[in-house]
Amino acid sequence: MPLNVTVYFDVASTAPLHPVARQALTAALDEGWADPARLYRSGRQARMLLDAARETVAAVLGARADEIAFTASGTQAVQLGLLGALTGNRRRGSHFVHSAVEHSSVLHVAERHTGGGGEVSVAPVDRGGRVDPAAFGALLRPDTALAAVQSANHEVGTVQPVGEVAALCAQAGVPLLVDAAQSAGRVDVPAGWSLLTASAHKWGGPPGVGVLAVRKGVRYASPLPADEREGGRVPGYVNVPAIVAAAASLRAVRVEAEQENARLHALVERIRTRVPQLVPEVEVVGDPVRRLPHIVTFSCLYVDGEVLLTELDRAGFAVSSGSSCTSSTLTPSHVLAAMGVLTEGNVRVSLPYGTAEADVERFLAVLPDLVAGVRAPLGLDLPAPKPAAGESLLVIDALGKRCPLPVIELAKRIGEVPPGGTVAVLSDDEAARLDIPAWCEMRGQEYAGEAPAAEYGGDRGSAYLVVRRTT
Repeated sequence: MPLNVTVYFDVASTAPLHPVARQALTAALDEGWADPARLYRSGRQARMLLDAARETVAAVLGARADEIAFTASGTQAVQLGLLGALTGNRRRGSHFVHSAVEHSSVLHVAERHTGGGGEVSVAPVDRGGRVDPAAFGALLRPDTALAAVQSANHEVGTVQPVGEVAALCAQAGVPLLVDAAQSAGRVDVPAGWSLLTASAHKWGGPPGVGVLAVRKGVRYASPLPADEREGGRVPGYVNVPAIVAAAASLRAVRVEAEQENARLHALVERIRTRVPQLVPEVEVVGDPVRRLPHIVTFSCLYVDGEVLLTELDRAGFAVSSGSSCTSSTLTPSHVLAAMGVLTEGNVRVSLPYGTAEADVERFLAVLPDLVAGVRAPLGLDLPAPKPAAGESLLVIDALGKRCPLPVIELAKRIGEVPPGGTVAVLSDDEAARLDIPAWCEMRGQEYAGEAPAAEYGGDRGSAYLVVRRTT
């Protein structure tokens, strides 16, 4: 493939502008540029376009037009929705419940909420990234002011049981905010929500348009100073041409979705099946059945995710990583950590509408050699040393080494102890605390837990991660 040709497989981050959106945007720039709050002709015309766009979005999302407000982004919609609902329900209490795999916009609001004296409970997920409705419902209390759950996960594509969670919230009288950024336009909007958010650039609309829907009867008080626009929920001038384009593209992709979803689901299933066959030591993550049709995520052991993404980019493929464990942040993905899967070497492939089968085949063709090339300098093809007679304990000093190096050292040296022997990895990397248990799960080894290194004279910021060899 020529290096100047890129196959775009990162629609979960942002979708290419839909042709319908481009056409609508061009027309609306000519017809809807005026202030829709004004009474002269051009203002009334802009208002008519804005009202029509609002009705279109409401129809697709299963809402009333007067429940829809447009924001500057999906993130802003989530944050305004959460803060407004928490403020509106403050008489009920200050307890907030969300799942462990929500978007960072939810986590940042939760952090602010606790900083202001509120209380937050986090519902765990299983290894596929799915919330247990019963566990979520058990966290609801008489003083719970708000709950939040995403419709589908942005990193691994797992679809959440929103209907079951919503029923439990309704029974408890707790409003539920559903972040539908990844699913809006692709699949039906789940029922039972009190507040719903979405983002136009995820479905092929222009960036800079978010959607906040608040059901009639839900207590909501804007956390921002009052403004007469957008029902008092979002202050400032609205971008009418972009909103018109967003609505037009949402309607278009929803019409295309039934046929395209089946096709993309088959392509994703091909990737899910063949990547583990083509590349050794790979874990495909996310729920294998209850998932969005266009997203597949896998983690490669002993691989720096940034390096692999760079190599794929050089080969002509634009993909992303579900993990934020990078050389710049050194912070593992909270989603992958909550799932208990590998946070290293993570690749997220998300296919846009119209993805060609040949492009998927080319991706599968180049991936094995690229992974092998990244792994080659690590010497993983060298045979493991034979354990010394009677040796049953090995301590690996991985202090100062960042993911995936502590796991690589463990994999290279575990053969130095016999079955039943113990390997203690001394590490001060937060990602290692997540990835070593995940590695044990993948490789059939026993993770025996963590011991403070300070007990052995080590640094207080580090720990021994203990592994017992079972094979």
